[in-house]
Amino acid sequence: MYVVTNRFLDEDESGLDVFSDFPNEKGPNELRLVEVTRSGRKYSVDLLDEDIPAARKKALKDRYSLSDSDLKNKYRSLDIADEMFTRAVKDKTHLLVFVHGYNNDMKDVIRTAEKLESLYKLQVLPFSWPANGGGPVSGTAAYLSDKRDARVSTGAFDRLLEKLHEYHGIFTFLQRDELWRRAADKHPDNHEAARAEYSRMQDRVCKVSLNLLCHSMGNYLLKYATKPSGAMMRKLVFDNVCMVGADANNKGHNSWVEGMQTRSGTYVVINENDSALKWSRRKPGEEQLARLGHYLKGLNADNANYLNVTPAAHVGDDHSYFKDDPVDRNAKLKAMFARLFEGGRPEEKMKYRADINAYELR
Repeated sequence: MYVVTNRFLDEDESGLDVFSDFPNEKGPNELRLVEVTRSGRKYSVDLLDEDIPAARKKALKDRYSLSDSDLKNKYRSLDIADEMFTRAVKDKTHLLVFVHGYNNDMKDVIRTAEKLESLYKLQVLPFSWPANGGGPVSGTAAYLSDKRDARVSTGAFDRLLEKLHEYHGIFTFLQRDELWRRAADKHPDNHEAARAEYSRMQDRVCKVSLNLLCHSMGNYLLKYATKPSGAMMRKLVFDNVCMVGADANNKGHNSWVEGMQTRSGTYVVINENDSALKWSRRKPGEEQLARLGHYLKGLNADNANYLNVTPAAHVGDDHSYFKDDPVDRNAKLKAMFARLFEGGRPEEKMKYRADINAYELR
């Protein structure tokens, strides 16, 4: 599994201890690519640089008609992106970028990513920011420390999205060009018919979707990554954006959620009984507002689909109900997340409640 991170990587450590609890020494916007391999209960970690064999460089340049300047400082990341995209096409899987929440060490992050891959038809690319629960501090101070770390990690996350957007364009350009040529040949004198044919051909051929899952405080990071007018979240990077257990203010969320662009949909998944979000609301004091992921009022972002799973069996007060017991015991819940993570539209199979502007799973 590959991981993108802005954590400081301690090469004197081994296994997952290589990932520290602090931002990269060159600054929080610095990104590193890491390969994590599991053998039994142990993990090995390979810190990847941008250099790759000359033969592989040539293969990438020839395959995508790229120049040396196109590939400057991008060899390794493009190579990995090509590997994941090619595997997704071959295995008919989907790609999911996963942004974790508060106080997650790397074992938590990797194990969650592994569960996502085993439960759903996915390749998962975690983006890990230096969440550490505040290090030596605890309670309110720890929570606020992680909020600061999430906020300063938004530049690194935006850089990751920029690369994903660029590489997706590279991978699909030749395919799009070929499909348009075939559509135009079929309807040489009718541009509208050619465009319609081109769209149908794209739907048949391009089955790989790229989706985003932000969990818990990962949505606080997403909030600040979306606010700038030039943010990559305001461009078409993802098919679905899935905001689960969002530890961000419900109040005023429409001001930044409506800035996000998606090919398919923007989804906010809510559990009114989420115990972790009730805790996070209390912890910093009474001034902490209701959290987006557990509040069924003020659901007013024009581009968002709100999915209420509160009444769904086996959700209870769970905070990570996209994995483990809730989806193991509730096939409808698992199917809902499967459609979300595959770029689909789960609301089509859910009942809409106009009184709260949300679709409900029972």
